[in-house]
Amino acid sequence: MNTNEVHENLDNPDNTDSLDGLGRLPEHTPRLDWAELAPEAFKAMVRLDTAAKRGLAPVLLNLVKIRASQINHCAFCLDMHSKDALAAGESAERILQLDAWRESKHFYTAKEVAAIELTEAITVLTDGFVPDEVYARAAAEFDEGELARLIVAITTINAWNRFGVSTRLVPGHYTPAT
Repeated sequence: MNTNEVHENLDNPDNTDSLDGLGRLPEHTPRLDWAELAPEAFKAMVRLDTAAKRGLAPVLLNLVKIRASQINHCAFCLDMHSKDALAAGESAERILQLDAWRESKHFYTAKEVAAIELTEAITVLTDGFVPDEVYARAAAEFDEGELARLIVAITTINAWNRFGVSTRLVPGHYTPAT
């Protein structure tokens, strides 16, 4: 839906087909089900994701996944990983502050800040290479094995984000495992 269509819907209260019971705009339709159409690739991504998270704290991984998803504008992944983080006991405050972590570093540990900063540097490679200072701060907080798995985890969530954004996965329906 483009901006003109949004304004038309808001200006035309009789157009109830496009609004839900709360007056919200309708969900978009996904472009395709890439996991069904490319099951081997989907399974490979799941295996990579599983391998990457071994040895890294789930709290840290949730922050990394949420931050990369914010940068990449992947609403589906934001929905999923925010719900997972909340279900795992993460505070709403830390999730909400994550987009402004530089101004609210006091919500995070030094290790989390190093991981978030590295996540941004790897996610936004159009700005250039991962700066040596960023890498050095991460290397000071993580042993080499952890750092290698962190880089794999950041790369993996970026790939998931690209699948989600390009195929327009629909957020709002994910329920975390209990």
